[in-house]
Amino acid sequence: MSYLEDYQSPWMDEELNILQDACRKFVEREFAPRASKWDEQGFVDRDAWYKAGEAGLLCASIPQQWGGGGGDFRHEMVLLQELNRANVTGFGNGVHSGIVAHYITAYGTEDQKQRWLPKMASGELVAAIAMSEPGTGSDLQSVATTAGRCGDDYVINGQKTFITNGMTANLICVVAKTDPDESAKGISLVMLETDMVGEKGGFRRGRNLEKLGLKAQDTAELFFDEVKVPTSFLLGTEEGKGFVQLMQQLPQERLIIAVGACAAMEKALRLTSEYVKERKAFGKRILDFQNTQFRLAECLTEARIARTFVDDCVMKLKAGKLDTATASMAKWWTAQKQCEIVDTCLQFFGGYGYMMEYPIAKMYADSRVQKIYGGSNEIMKLLIAREI
Repeated sequence: MSYLEDYQSPWMDEELNILQDACRKFVEREFAPRASKWDEQGFVDRDAWYKAGEAGLLCASIPQQWGGGGGDFRHEMVLLQELNRANVTGFGNGVHSGIVAHYITAYGTEDQKQRWLPKMASGELVAAIAMSEPGTGSDLQSVATTAGRCGDDYVINGQKTFITNGMTANLICVVAKTDPDESAKGISLVMLETDMVGEKGGFRRGRNLEKLGLKAQDTAELFFDEVKVPTSFLLGTEEGKGFVQLMQQLPQERLIIAVGACAAMEKALRLTSEYVKERKAFGKRILDFQNTQFRLAECLTEARIARTFVDDCVMKLKAGKLDTATASMAKWWTAQKQCEIVDTCLQFFGGYGYMMEYPIAKMYADSRVQKIYGGSNEIMKLLIAREI
């Protein structure tokens, strides 16, 4: 679909165009041929992280002094879009580079940055963030996991679930209560190196959860039973700052979801445009039916509105001006439209659209979680309503 292909985001420049071309070639060469295998086995092969690190695609937005690429969020966005373009949805770099690396960069001590970020950039460390619990989803103030002091250690007890990169990660940012008597003010972020804890250290991974979509993305339950980590692994230097840290970083995290949603909408429309031009029914192309033209025109318009809004958010984020309400608008609206547009596109494929061998079926299954994770769409609307 040339109309989508010809669009150029206003934040793109020559350097980013070169990166986009390199990312596209890398994903097509290294990831796309293995995507089906990863879907079947339920995780991305560990060597893929090393390959991405060697190609300079991990921690692209982290300063070079800590091993990163020295770019900004736009660089992360380019890789994320290319993964979606190739329909490779299991590689959890959005969490690794777009979320955990930025927590460390923003709040970590110099020693912490030097300890973890270079290894994250190389792929030696794969990162996860452990927020959600069986009894708490978007309500982060109610986390029950604790990290109590015992001499020079924190002792972590609790359970986490729905953790992206959970089976692969060897560096986990744990959201825990260092003061169980407080709500938001009692939350801290404590880093856990799983290789340091070892098999007998009280840390255990549960099931690789079987999901509706995002099959290649390992999503796990994590269990902490008297797990000891050094107090120096508290992210930053002061306890009780975790909730504030989470709130400060959430606009970027929600924008990551919105970026993926835009790329998915555009991918669905490209696939559908190609299909309706070739497939015939009742003696003419499916594209020649007025209903097809009208519905795709609506979808194309909504995808463009989403793209231009998200582009504006990207520029606001780069300027340090992206507020919580605007990021929440981007997250809920693009996630909703992704689900609607992919569903509309699948309908044009008829029975073939329900077959998993067709990419549109995979996209349909993958899209549903967008309205849930990163804060449910209902929570997004509450955050927006506070500004009314």
